Amino acid sequence: MRRREFITLLGGAAACWPLGARAQQPEPMRRIGVLMNRAADDLEGQAGGAAFQQGLQQLGWSDGRNVRIDTRWGGDDVERERRYAEELIALAPDIILAAGSMSVTALQHVTRSLPIVFVGVVDPVGTGFVDALARPGGNTTGFMLFEYSLSVKWLELLRQIAPSTTRVAVLRNPANPAGIAEFVAIRSAAQPLGVEVSPINVQDAGEIERAVTAFARSANGGLILTGSASVSVHRDLIIALAARYKLPAVCANRSNVTGGGLIFYGPDRIDQFRRAAGYVDRILKGEKPGDLPVQAPTKYELVVNLKTAKSLGLTIPDKLLALADEVIE
Repeated sequence: MRRREFITLLGGAAACWPLGARAQQPEPMRRIGVLMNRAADDLEGQAGGAAFQQGLQQLGWSDGRNVRIDTRWGGDDVERERRYAEELIALAPDIILAAGSMSVTALQHVTRSLPIVFVGVVDPVGTGFVDALARPGGNTTGFMLFEYSLSVKWLELLRQIAPSTTRVAVLRNPANPAGIAEFVAIRSAAQPLGVEVSPINVQDAGEIERAVTAFARSANGGLILTGSASVSVHRDLIIALAARYKLPAVCANRSNVTGGGLIFYGPDRIDQFRRAAGYVDRILKGEKPGDLPVQAPTKYELVVNLKTAKSLGLTIPDKLLALADEVIE
């Protein structure tokens, strides 16, 4: 072989080396932070996280292969949420999934540029998380649970099931802006009905037991359990107290009814995590969160615990049973 042909052949082979090397390189690793408003052992929170990862996998994102997911569990505690928000942002993620209003508040306190996709937020416009539902603006968008006006439906259901109810205790986290607004909406609707409404804070087990016990000393009482993660943390205690004092409990979380509450009405929270994966995928591929509209729930569920109703001596109206998506017997 002549010298010129040998050099040409060698040059052609060398040109192929970078292509082969690049083909063997792993995919670029993206990073997603997840700030959950529940405790790490909360079953609903775990189910939401699993649904989110499942949604990502269906879109081609696999934890450990082309994306790394860092999760922190705030437990609906203000200080813990703030600490974990700072910790996640220090990891320099490409995007953060935030579950619940308190998580979004904590993150927005630290950053106004890092993309945030939320789930489980009530009235994101009213809380100031976004400018408008159709065009959020800024760095935040996501999936809202409902507007505060839906809280009135819980009161209506309680009165429909237990017509003699004249006193209602609303269990909420006073540190969560959603809990405060839900209470205000319920109280406003209760006044024309002649129903007395009082709040019960759910940050401490001892405080919950004392407050519910004191509330139960008078007749014709009922409970409304808001969607606060703190309610879920103390779910077993709250449901046990409701059973002990024969208090009908309308719940904003499905798990509270499957655990022994009377009735649940609200959106499918787990589905929101699954749908959020789609927004995370689009933002990782270049779209801006401020251009993606906040989406409302596509389906609301009504679940009735007939076993609990019987233990309370209540008869669920046939019309309500016919509307139920699930009846627990």
